[in-house]
This record gives sequence, structure tokens and C-alpha cells, in this order.
Amino acid sequence: MGQRTLLVGLAHPDDEVGAAGTILAQRARGDRVVVVWLTRGEMTEAFGGIAQDRVAAIREEHGRLAGEILGCETRFLDLPDCGVESTPENACRVAELITEVRPDGILTWGDAWARGMRHPDHQATGRIVRDAVTLARIAKVVAPRKPHRGAAPVFTYRGAHSVLPAVAVDVEPYLDRIFALGEFYLKRIGFGERAWIEERLRTAGAPFGLRYAEVFDAWESAPGIVPSLLPAELTNGEHIHPDRRGEITPPV
Repeated sequence: MGQRTLLVGLAHPDDEVGAAGTILAQRARGDRVVVVWLTRGEMTEAFGGIAQDRVAAIREEHGRLAGEILGCETRFLDLPDCGVESTPENACRVAELITEVRPDGILTWGDAWARGMRHPDHQATGRIVRDAVTLARIAKVVAPRKPHRGAAPVFTYRGAHSVLPAVAVDVEPYLDRIFALGEFYLKRIGFGERAWIEERLRTAGAPFGLRYAEVFDAWESAPGIVPSLLPAELTNGEHIHPDRRGEITPPV
């Protein structure tokens, strides 16, 4: 089936709790997963009044250790926590990362209206990462790097009011490590209670007849129940100009 690469672009270390099972499912296929956080989460109040640069260092270590729990690669950018802005410059930075990682799919924040998901950093991060997917295809933008023009369908965290097609990942096989990640963060920043995680996964899975699921918006791929996000069945090929279809390689 061939190894795939999933790039997960999020705002803060601990955002990945919402996709822990999906990351684990992708790794179970033998695929590569790279998680990049655009900030270092230095605005958390979990450590009292210590200096922000010290908090940032602690949070970077959290990200590294979380990556070990999930078995994935981790990266950090240095955008300011609670100050992420969707600008061409920031999108170009992520586009450069995309040309390096060369993902087969992208998971990031989507548009949302519920508390927590609507954090301005989350909303801006989603826009930055989604813009970067297109910018990474443009040679004059990413030069001297080689543009990444392979298929990289976008998936986003699903808000309660989303009308986009939904894809549900069955995460029941990965519960122990999902809960382990939650326990990791619970001990360090007071977030990640097992009961909350379990209820969230059950609620997400119920409409699909699954005991536990993580559900995302499928921007360019077929909806439904899947064991992993990749490989994805693309649905937008008919919208690509015939002269440019060679730039898109559908999943095997």
C-alpha cells in the first residue's frame, strides 16, 4: 500500500489530544506522522508566575514527550501564544515545512463556534495551514525549495455546527494510549481527564455506530468510517483541469 505521511498542524502542545487516536491509527499502518505546533503554549497559567520563556521550554519538552507516547515526530514554530495571525508570511513558513515533510494529507484546526475550539490561535492556525497547502505548490513562493504538488487532502477538527462531510476514525484499538496521553497532560497542566476524553470519543462515535471515534471534516476526500485518514479517497479530481491532473497522484 505504500507508506504515507500525515502532517498535523496545531496551535499549542496538548491540542493533539483531539487527534491522538487518529495519529496512533496512522502510525499503526507504519506511516509517518509529523506534528507541528505553531506556538510553544507559553501563555498557560498552569505554572504560576514563572517567566514565559521558561514556560515555553517546559511546553516544548511536553511536546517532545507527547510525541514519544504517540510514536510521531514533533516540531515547533515560534509564533506567539494568543497572538497567532493568519498572514502570508506565516503561511509561507508553514509552506516551507510542507515542502520538507511532503505530506500525503494534512490535519489541522477548522472553523468553529464552540468555546475552546474557537480560540483565536486555533482559528488562525487552521487558516495558516490550509493556505500553506496551496502556497507549497507554487514554485516562486517556496524557491529554492522544490514545490510539493502531490495530493495532500485536508482534514480539520470538526465543530458542532459543521456542514462539511464527516470522516470518522475508529479509535477503539488505541484507547490505552489515548488515555495515557490525557494522563500525561493532566499531571502537568491539569487538562486531559479520562472521563472527559472517553465521553467525547463515545459521543463522536455514536452517529457512526462506533463505540469510540474521532471525527473530522473531510474537505477533499470521501466521508464515512475509516481505519485511518490515509490513504484517502479523493473526491475532487473532476474539478482539476485536465492539463494539470498529472500533478495530482491519487492514493493507491
